[in-house]
Amino acid sequence: MKKILYSFLIVSSVALSAQKNPSVKFAIANDIVGTTDMFSARKSIVQSSNVYKNAAGLPQSLKKYGFLAEKGLTEVKFKNGLGGLDRISLAQLNEQYGLPENTAVVIEGYEFPDTSVKIYGDIIGSTEVKDYNGKKTLFLKVANYK
Repeated sequence: MKKILYSFLIVSSVALSAQKNPSVKFAIANDIVGTTDMFSARKSIVQSSNVYKNAAGLPQSLKKYGFLAEKGLTEVKFKNGLGGLDRISLAQLNEQYGLPENTAVVIEGYEFPDTSVKIYGDIIGSTEVKDYNGKKTLFLKVANYK
């Protein structure tokens, strides 16, 4: 009985730790992932933004981010010469935490299997390495800009 209960608790904790955070809205600028809150806090460098309501409406250049578009996805364009924000690939982030470069990264419950994807460093709020699907995996919480 204890084994069954223990197994249930492990499975439950993995499922709960990977739940998608509905309050986080992702944005893409120059093929780099950020959040709408992050760009709202930097209105002076934003030239324009275009909100797509779902994955079906994404242009070809954003199709690879379709898994982030459940609650919509925003494409941001910077003013000329601006937008030099720090960026890092998920593979580099994995390396910093002693994980294999090709290990998927989970950001607010969204699994990023392609670790060549770059994110803006400003979205990183907190990080934690946890067991996920039997592998050590990096979990990120985004920074709060509200």
